[in-house]
Amino acid sequence: MAHEGLWEQLNKLNPTKTAQRAKCQYLDNPQRYIVSMLNTEYVVYLSEREIFPARPGSQQSAVRSTLREHRRKASPSGLTVEPAAFLEQLCLLSYLINAQDLPLACKPVGPETLPGGQFFFRGQHRLPTEKLEKAFGDHPEILHQVSVRFDAEQCEFGDASIRLNVLPLIPLTIVIWRRDEEFDARASVLFDQTAASQLPLDALLTAANLTVDALVKNATESN
Repeated sequence: MAHEGLWEQLNKLNPTKTAQRAKCQYLDNPQRYIVSMLNTEYVVYLSEREIFPARPGSQQSAVRSTLREHRRKASPSGLTVEPAAFLEQLCLLSYLINAQDLPLACKPVGPETLPGGQFFFRGQHRLPTEKLEKAFGDHPEILHQVSVRFDAEQCEFGDASIRLNVLPLIPLTIVIWRRDEEFDARASVLFDQTAASQLPLDALLTAANLTVDALVKNATESN
C-alpha cells in the first residue's frame, strides 16, 4: 500500500485534535477527514486508507460522501471518481500528521530562508519555477485568469502575482516577471514564514509542484 507508514502515523493520532490542528473536518461513520487542497475537498477514509476528491458541490458533497459512493460510477456517462494521486495523498497525509494550530505569519519568504531550506531546495529538489516562466512569462496576466478557480487573491509583486491556499495552513505566493528584449522571464514561489512548522520540506516541495502543475494545466487548457 502506498504511504503505509504515513497511514500508520495518522491512525495513532487523536482525530478530533488532528482536525482542530489542521483546520479541517472530522466525521464518524465512516471515520474520515475532509480537507481542502487547491480549492477541492478531499475525503480521507481512515479504516480503508483511501482518499478521494469529493463530487462536485463543494463541502456539502464531501460531508455526505461515503466510500461506497466513491467506488460507484459517478455519472451516466460512465465516468468514475478516481482516488487521489500518489503525490496528492502524500501531501494530504503529511499535512494531517504535521499541521500545527499556529497563526500564519502572513510574510512570504523564499524557500532558502526556511529551516534547512538552503540545503534542501537544490538540484532535483529545486522549485518548478521554469514551468511557470514558460507558461506565463510572455503573458503574466494569464496567471490571474487561471487562478480564479483556485480562489486565489492577486498580489502586488512582479508583473503578476497571486496568493492561494494549497492547504488550509499552507499559502503559496506565485510571482511572475514578464519576458522582454532585455531580460528572460522570471518566476518565484514563496512560502509563508511558518510553512516549515506545518509540513516537512519534502511535502512542501510536493505542495509547490502540485500547485504549479495545476496552474500550468489550466493555462494550457484555456488557450
